[in-house]
Amino acid sequence: MQESSSGLARNPRLAEFVLALGGFGIGTSEFVIMGLMNRVAEDLAVTVPQVGYAISSYALGVVVGAPLISALAARVPKRALLIALMLVFAVGNIASAMAPGFWSFVGLRFIAGLPHGAYFGVAALVAAGAVPVDQRARAIARVMLGLTVAILIGAPLGTWAGNLLGWQIAFAAVGGIALLTALLIRVWVPVQPFDAHASPLRELSALVKQRVLVTVAIACIGCGGMFSIFSYVMPTLTQQAGMSEALGPLVLVIFGLGSIAGNLVGGRMADKNLMRAIPTILVWCAVVQGLFYFAANEVWSGLLFVGLVGTSMALAPSLQTRLMDVAEDAQTMAASMNHAAFNGANALGAWLAGLAISAGFSWSSTGLVGSGLALCGLVIFAWGRWLEKRTYPAKPAVARG
Repeated sequence: MQESSSGLARNPRLAEFVLALGGFGIGTSEFVIMGLMNRVAEDLAVTVPQVGYAISSYALGVVVGAPLISALAARVPKRALLIALMLVFAVGNIASAMAPGFWSFVGLRFIAGLPHGAYFGVAALVAAGAVPVDQRARAIARVMLGLTVAILIGAPLGTWAGNLLGWQIAFAAVGGIALLTALLIRVWVPVQPFDAHASPLRELSALVKQRVLVTVAIACIGCGGMFSIFSYVMPTLTQQAGMSEALGPLVLVIFGLGSIAGNLVGGRMADKNLMRAIPTILVWCAVVQGLFYFAANEVWSGLLFVGLVGTSMALAPSLQTRLMDVAEDAQTMAASMNHAAFNGANALGAWLAGLAISAGFSWSSTGLVGSGLALCGLVIFAWGRWLEKRTYPAKPAVARG
C-alpha cells in the first residue's frame, strides 16, 4: 500500500491520478448524454426535450446525494467511502445502459448522480491531506482535471461511440471506468487518520455556518455565467456567427482546453493567496464573459472566447479550498456541497440565459447574463468578507519579548 503513517501518499501524483480517473468517469457520464439525446429519444420512443428529464434527474441526484451521503457516511473512513461511491456510480451507469424503458432510465440517472458531489468532495479532502499544506489547492486542481478532461475527451469520444454503436455503450464504458477506479483507489490512495468524533449532526452543522453558506452562494451564482454561455454555445456560434455545424467537436475541444488551463492556474493562484484569488478570478470571469457578447458575432473570435470562458473553471479549486478552510469540523459536508452548488450554477445559468434568449435578445446575450452572474458572485464575496470581519474580528498581535 502506497501510504505513510501520517496519511501523506508516498506517490501523491499517482493517488491524484486515480482520484482524477473517477472524476473523468463522472464528468463523461454527466456530459455525454447531451450528444446522445437524439439516439436516446429514438430508442426509448420519447421526444428529444423529454430526454432533458434524464439530465435534470442526474443533477437532482447530485444535489440530494451530496448532503445526504456526507451526513450518513460521516464516520466511514474516506478511502472506503470513495470505493463505495465508485461502486454505486458503476451500478447506476451500467443499469442505465440496461434500462428497459424511459422512466426507468430517468430513475437510474438519479441514482447515478447520487455519488457525484460526495465523491468530488471526499476526493478533494483526500488529495489535500496527501500533500503538504501549501500544495493543497494544486492537488485539488489536479484531481479536478478528471472533470475537465472529460469535457475535452470523454464526452466527445462517448458521443462518437454512442452514435456509432448505440448510446448504451457510453454508459456501460463509464461503469467500467468506475469499477477500475474503485480497484485503483484500494491500491494507491492512502488511508488517512480516522476522526472518531465524526457524526451526522456535526457534518450537518456545515449547512448553518455563515462562511460555508457564503462560499456555496459564490459557487452557485458566480459560476453560473460559464454555464449560461456553454449551454447555448452551439446555437450561438452556428446561428449568430454562421459557424458550420461540422466545427461542433472543435468547440468542445477549445472549451475543454480552456477549462484545463483555468483549473491549473486557479489552483496555483489559490495556493499563493486564496482570498485574493477568488475575487480576481470573478473579475476575470465577468470581463471575458461580457466580451463574449461581442466576440460571438464572428466565428474565430467566438471560438477564442469559448476557450477564455472555459478558464472560468479556475474558480473550482479556489472555492473548494476555501470551503475546507471554513468548514471546521464539517469538512466532508462542506467539500461535497461545492459540487452540488456547481450543479445549481448549471441550472441557474442555463435558465437565466434561456429567459434572455426567449425575451428576444441575441444568442450572445448569454455573455451578458454570465458577466452579471460573475459580478453578483463578486458582490457576495465582498459582503461575506464584511460579515466575516464583524463576526470573526482579527485577534491583536501578541508582542514577543
